Amino acid sequence: MSKPCIFLDRDGVINKDYVDYVYSSEKLTILPGVAGAIRLLKDTGYTIVVITNQSGIAQEIYTRQQMHECHELIQKKCDHGIDHFYYSPWHPKVTESLTRKPGSLMFEKAIARFDVAVERSWMVGDKERDLVPAKKIGIRTIQVDHSDSTIADHKTKDLAEAVGIILSKG
Repeated sequence: MSKPCIFLDRDGVINKDYVDYVYSSEKLTILPGVAGAIRLLKDTGYTIVVITNQSGIAQEIYTRQQMHECHELIQKKCDHGIDHFYYSPWHPKVTESLTRKPGSLMFEKAIARFDVAVERSWMVGDKERDLVPAKKIGIRTIQVDHSDSTIADHKTKDLAEAVGIILSKG
């Protein structure tokens, strides 16, 4: 039976975002309320999937191993509440890829793997490019932290506030 899913962008939603990338434990700062928000979503029956562009890999700024170490640390700090991390290591200067947001391939892979009920699912991102593929597929959207989106269904200050909307709307 299909289950609803919460798709989360990583940088800017789960952890503090930096212009020069987050790829070490020293720079990885989980944002306030994130661990509790993920726990509440899991307890309510949602699958949790992170969809993240990690172009620093293609640009040789950091390695896949460094990124995986950050993901392991995120899991630890979030009580292992994330079901899977999908990432796109590509950058347009190096190579194009349908996996890179605003492409939708990472979403499509998660939908197939986890038998996702698209109409009952949400994408939470901090940039409009996070929301574009979700809207194309029919997933409801919430933008956190920024207000530049013209396509977001809802806007909130952070993931904890977004969870309130998700749980109230079903």
